[in-house]
This record gives sequence, C-alpha cells and structure tokens, in this order.
Amino acid sequence: MADRAFGPLQGVTVLELCQQMAGPTCGLMLADMGADVIKIEKINGGDDTRRSVPPEIEGQSAAFLMMNRNKRGVVLDLKSDAGRDAFNKLARTADVVIENFRPGVMERLGIGYESLKAINPALIYGSISGFGHTGPYSARGGFDLVAQGMAGIMRFTGERADGPPVKCGAPICDITAGLLLALGVVSAYSRRLKTGEGQKVETSLFEAGITHTFWQSAIAFATGVSPQAMGSAHPLSAPYQAVRTSDGYIAIGAVGDRMWRQMLDFIEAPELAEDPRFVTNGDRMANLDELTQELEARFTKDTGENWLTKFDEVGIPAGPIYDVLQMHEDPHTLAREMVVETEHPIAGTVKTIGAPIKFVDTPAKVVCPAPLFGQHTAEVLAEIGFAADEIERLGAEGVAVLGDDGKAEAAQ
Repeated sequence: MADRAFGPLQGVTVLELCQQMAGPTCGLMLADMGADVIKIEKINGGDDTRRSVPPEIEGQSAAFLMMNRNKRGVVLDLKSDAGRDAFNKLARTADVVIENFRPGVMERLGIGYESLKAINPALIYGSISGFGHTGPYSARGGFDLVAQGMAGIMRFTGERADGPPVKCGAPICDITAGLLLALGVVSAYSRRLKTGEGQKVETSLFEAGITHTFWQSAIAFATGVSPQAMGSAHPLSAPYQAVRTSDGYIAIGAVGDRMWRQMLDFIEAPELAEDPRFVTNGDRMANLDELTQELEARFTKDTGENWLTKFDEVGIPAGPIYDVLQMHEDPHTLAREMVVETEHPIAGTVKTIGAPIKFVDTPAKVVCPAPLFGQHTAEVLAEIGFAADEIERLGAEGVAVLGDDGKAEAAQ
C-alpha cells in the first residue's frame, strides 16, 4: 500500500458500497485525500456505471473511469452467507462504510448500521439516499433530475420566467450529496479521534438540492415570492451576468456601486451612472433588461478577448465563457493540476479531473486508475487474513470475483 502514503486521510480505510455518481463522489473525495477506498461491487456486473456507454475508452466506460480512480476494487456476493461474512470481516477493521442504497436495503442484506456497529463500535457509517432516512418520502428512490425539480432549481434555471423548467447541466444534486457526505464523514471521524465513538451520518439528493437555493430561499423567505429564471443574471446583484461582445459572450461581475462606476468609466459610459434606471443596485435589478441592452451596445464594439485583457488590468472581475474542452486546456486549469493522467491496464493513458482541495503539508493526489472488475479482491481478502485456498474457494463458488481482464464479467 505504498501508493497510499499521501494525504491527510492516510491510514483511513473506507468500504464503498456505492454506484452511479453520488456515493462514488464521496469515495473519490476521500480517496484523493489519501484514504484507502475499497469499492465493493455486486457480483452480477458491478457498478451500473460500468455499462454507462458511450463514451468508452478501449471498451471501458469513461464515466466509470472518472468516478472511481484512486480506489481498489473488490467483488462480493453480499446476498450469500460467505459474501456477508467476508464483508463483515472487512468491516471489523474499517474506519468508514459508505453506501447509497435506498433506506432498508443494507438492513435486508444483514449489514445495516446497527449490525455493523455491533461488530465495530468505532465505525463511521455514511449513507446517501434520494430523500433521507426519515420523513414521508424516505422510501422513495431518487435521481438528480427529480431532486433538482423538487428543490425548486428547475424553476429558477433557464432563460426566462415563462419558459419551460430547465435542469442545471451538471448533476449538481448527485455531486453535492457526495461532497456533503464526505464532509459529514470527516467531521464524524474528527469526533471519533476525540471520543473513540463512531456514528451514522446521512444526507440526500433532495437536501443537496436545497443547499443550492440559499440566495433564492433568502428572497422567498423575505418577500413571499419564488424567484424565477433569469438566464445568466444574478437574483440579487447587477451587472453580474454574461454580456455579448463583438465575437461572443464574456462573464462580468461588476457588483457594488464602486465597481459599477469603475466599469462605466472604463467602457466610456459614465452617463449611465446618473441614469435614474441604474443609480442603485435595486434600480439596476428592476431594470435588468434595459441595463443589458445598454451594456451590450457598448461591449459589442470590441472583442471578448480585448475586453478581458483590459478588465484584468484594472481588476474588474470578468472571464471567458468556455466549453468543457476549452476549460481543460486553460493554463490555469493545468497549473492547478485539475487535469491529470492515470495509466489504465486496458484503456491506457486516461485523463481525469484532479483533486480540488489543496493541502500544503499533506497534498491530495490521483495515483491510480479505476479498478478492473474484481481486480483487488484477492489482495484485499488476503490482507484481512484469508488464506489462499479460502480465497480460491470463494472464487470457485461464485461468491467473489478474483481479478478480471475487465471485459467479460463487466459486460454481463
């Protein structure tokens, strides 16, 4: 395990029983920070994301490769007595278990929190579900799309208030739920270091969606009116939006009266500072369409690149509006090591997103690619005391998958 000698979570063992995106995001964050994340997949094909194709790289799901780098892979049949026994043996010495099943599934498998707590009282048990483990919707399954809709996000996303509901392009409820659970896990682990006690921590896609409504909820609480779609504009500040230039769009954030007046001087439109429609931020918000027209009449006189160069010189927050490939190629993206490469035994050199949290003394890293199906089963079982013949028997009986070329079983 020399390749795990990094990060602030070095020495922490995490058992991940997760698939798709929300749970694997939590595991990915913990793995990037140095935890030994052991991904335990179901016997009949593993994580469903292995079949999320296209796109694929040499037959490997690009989505699976992205979400599961830095993890070791184990395949066990948790519906069998022998598979459960093997899992429980892993759980006895693990620090953390994370799962994203519907509430009740882990209990039916015989490996719910209370069962695991009985064999490892110090265990941190993290769970993500659609709606949480309590409340009238707790038994429902959840998807990012549903959570965005129920959290109100699809009503304030889009170009105009009278347009159709629009979801955020990124699966923000899935990803945010994973980030929230990672925060919950390390917080619970911090408490355990002080008290020796483990605990259960859980969150949901629904609550993850609600956390994205801080501004909109503040407005709704204060006014009794639900904010509606405003395109790229901000619900509380103007100008804070995309504006059209002579060759495309840029994003500007001239918020506050001082920066607003500074921008007007810079674009040679000082008269707008005294225009009664735009004197205060409240005036600008009330007349946002007219403000946008006035600004774009000036910004379309030059290119986006020239405007951004000038804005950078005077410190007005502004930036280009990239597509994803342009973002990958930006020199600052590369300087912050947010695009890194791993060497996969089948897919070859695979690019992935880097670790977003920077530690000065214990840096996070991406050290290995996503595991092949069952790649580390024998290795992990041997580490917890299984003899070679016992491991071979589990494989022969179909309780475990002991390594694979990454093709046959994963394609089932």
